[in-house]
Amino acid sequence: MHPPGRADAPGHADPAAVDGPAESVTSRLVTRLLRLVTDGSLRVLSLDVFDTLLWRRVPRPVELFAVVAHRLRSEGLLAEWVTDSAFVGLRARVEGLARDARGPLGPEVSLREIWLAMPPEPFSDVPVDILMGVEMQVEREFTVVDLDTRRLVDAARHAGLPLVLVSDTYFDDEQLRYLLDRPQLELPPGTRIFRSQEYGTAKGDGLWPAVLTALGVAPDEIVHIGDNPVADDEVPARHGIRTVHYERVDEEFARVLERERTTPTALSTAGTLVDPEHGDAGLTTMRARAVGLAGRDGRRTDVARRFGAGVLGPVLTGFAEWVARSCAARRVRTAWCPMREGELLAALVNDAARAHGLEVEARPLWLSRHVVWLATVDELDADSVADMIRRSYGATVRSLLSTLALRPGDVPSLAPHLDRVLDDQEMVDRVAAALVEAPHLRHRLAVTATGKRRRLVRALRDAGALDEPEMVLVDLGWGATIQLQLAAALDKAGVDVVPSGMYVATDFRSLRLLARGLRVEGYLGAAGRPAPLVESLARSPEALEMSVNALCGSLLDFSEDGTPILGPTVGTEDQHAERRAVQTGIVDFQRRWHAYRATDRDWPSLLIPSARDHLGEVLRAAICAPTEQEASLFALWSHEDNLGSDHAARLVPDDLEGVLPYLSPNDLADLGMRDAFWPQLLAPGDAGLAAAARALAAGAIDADAFEAAEPSRARLMVHTVDDRWSPGSEHQVRINHHGLSFARLALEPRAADDAPRSTPHVLDVSVELTGRPAVVRVDRVIVSLRTVDGVEQEHRWETPADLAGLHLADAAWLGGNLVELRSATSAVVLPLAARAGAPVVHARVTVAFAMLPQSPSGLSPVTRGAPTTARMSGRLLAEFRRGGVRGVASGATRLALRRVVDRG
Repeated sequence: MHPPGRADAPGHADPAAVDGPAESVTSRLVTRLLRLVTDGSLRVLSLDVFDTLLWRRVPRPVELFAVVAHRLRSEGLLAEWVTDSAFVGLRARVEGLARDARGPLGPEVSLREIWLAMPPEPFSDVPVDILMGVEMQVEREFTVVDLDTRRLVDAARHAGLPLVLVSDTYFDDEQLRYLLDRPQLELPPGTRIFRSQEYGTAKGDGLWPAVLTALGVAPDEIVHIGDNPVADDEVPARHGIRTVHYERVDEEFARVLERERTTPTALSTAGTLVDPEHGDAGLTTMRARAVGLAGRDGRRTDVARRFGAGVLGPVLTGFAEWVARSCAARRVRTAWCPMREGELLAALVNDAARAHGLEVEARPLWLSRHVVWLATVDELDADSVADMIRRSYGATVRSLLSTLALRPGDVPSLAPHLDRVLDDQEMVDRVAAALVEAPHLRHRLAVTATGKRRRLVRALRDAGALDEPEMVLVDLGWGATIQLQLAAALDKAGVDVVPSGMYVATDFRSLRLLARGLRVEGYLGAAGRPAPLVESLARSPEALEMSVNALCGSLLDFSEDGTPILGPTVGTEDQHAERRAVQTGIVDFQRRWHAYRATDRDWPSLLIPSARDHLGEVLRAAICAPTEQEASLFALWSHEDNLGSDHAARLVPDDLEGVLPYLSPNDLADLGMRDAFWPQLLAPGDAGLAAAARALAAGAIDADAFEAAEPSRARLMVHTVDDRWSPGSEHQVRINHHGLSFARLALEPRAADDAPRSTPHVLDVSVELTGRPAVVRVDRVIVSLRTVDGVEQEHRWETPADLAGLHLADAAWLGGNLVELRSATSAVVLPLAARAGAPVVHARVTVAFAMLPQSPSGLSPVTRGAPTTARMSGRLLAEFRRGGVRGVASGATRLALRRVVDRG
């Protein structure tokens, strides 16, 4: 382990400060426009109205009609048998009919004309003015003044610059001014409005010449800003008007919305993302505007900042509001945010408290699972030690002994194995037994635990966290392990303080706390529900955790004076810059959200159920279906062990990236934590796989659709030094959209908890690729292994010569990379110990292949195998490469013995 560092007390750092204050597009526009006004080249500022000066709190404008339907029905003005979705379709269809009815007068209609075309039956002959009034009231309630564009209006007013509004709309002048007349917007005196309904032509047709004629200024003396790429940009530019395209949703963010099924180009009124009282709470447009603060040139830090603004920012803004409001309601003055997430979370909660006028303060607090667990272990046994080791993915015997304040000489039986990584069950069990086999060792460990608990309590007391009877912890969540272990540590120390917990979400393990009477709450999910969200978070939480973490190592211990002692900071400088960019994006969104709330006291809360559901889907979809840019970003990130080891691993290992074309969507689901932290990052690299993964994530297709009617299974058989064969793991084999297949196997059968099982020293493994007769093209075999000496190696079989050098059981080599498997147990034997130079204790076998299943009846034509001379020369070459002349001799002996065994 690297030398640990000492940490200063966590402060209230501003994550946005790393990249400077956020500058919106309109900030730059204001500067540019003022310069144009000063030099006299700009005489008129022109703005589009909808989605530029005003926007609606729904994913797309047509979905506001669902809110209108709900309002009409609640007031008894719409028949109960007309659903929201039906009314949306009816309203759109009738508008089209009203436009067609105008004939040679042109398609521009008024709102009154649309309602007059409505059939009277669903409305019980209610007067049109009343129905139209309801729609106008909903429009008024759901339209929002764009604060960025408002800055342009304010700049024009202060500079004495004339302002005109040019809009394609069916609203008349009175109706449009009713929507514009609000405290948040002060239009300059004399502001003129040009409406398509008034002139009988749209901006994309003949409205712009009419505007130029009415204004009487040269086209290049006008700057027009709007969201439509044709009507607000391309067409006026053809008339010589200077234009700025104010894009609402850019192409990359549209992909993000698409995976959440809330894209502005798809109807979602039948879902839950449009609340009849609050719409989408403004989340779609607010996220799009916050994302726009980042660059769009594809730089990794831009992608990271966009992820923070569009995904994590909304979730954590809602979470911070929930924490602040809940604490205030319970009269909790101080919330404690465990480091390393605590630095950012505390800042977010404090900003939320200020925005809502609440007397709540959040403070970072140094805690970690590693420290609080060790502080609770007074009476050790082999099972509890083994449980602690299993939590680590990279701890070695040496690092474990150091964590427990033991020297190699204290446990002589472990001295030869100091650099062994503790990821095979046999070694875990041996280490656990060695640590508790002697009374003096049990006593040493108990003393160590007592000392860690004493230092932990002192650090908590010095921070002020033990000043009240309840310590409210604020963290991301999942199993609430820190809270559970802290409660036990405080109880053992005789401290009468009970920790409670507030989390983004908790999985089923939080039921342990509820069973002990501890308060544990989740903002988006609790106790494993809703299952799709919580299971996704618990399966692949690494990117979220690392994005929120402060840039420092994990907490290893406290010094005697309570100073935190930290491990090394994991990751490259590029990864650190990208993590800072994510946090900047998170703050971008929260600041924007609070700015809008400050202008409207009726602004929706992110505590309403529909907003929570929306945010839960935002987070779940990001984990299950990352975009290509997001996958490229996070796939290179390294994740640290965080349990006393400085081991770090990439979120997606190299060997899986190399077999991407062979994967099916269900293969991604089969990968365990020890295969890949975030398997879904692989999908965007293959268009077909990405589309299938998105469909699965959206629930649009069942996983069984990717399974064969007659499933095939690959199986590993393990040959150990005691000359026994035993079963290893199995893998369901699919044929994907490329016609290719994949199998990933381990020496030990996978358990339900993904923990490794006991494995003796291994000589060979037999890979039964298909579990049925088949002709197979073996493209690649990759074995990552560890020998009994603790040496990690990787071996590959990729060429025809490699394959020719292998022993085949009940199978025939057909030449090249082709093999005929003649029965369910036909197999390819990999000589691991011979390749590695020592018996093997851990191995992961990855096979990329293509298969043509054959009839299990045995009646399929028997394919003629490759010439014996070719096969023997391949084996001899493999043996010579491994061991020279002696290798050839020993290989010949092994071959003879295998033939005897096969005949027997």
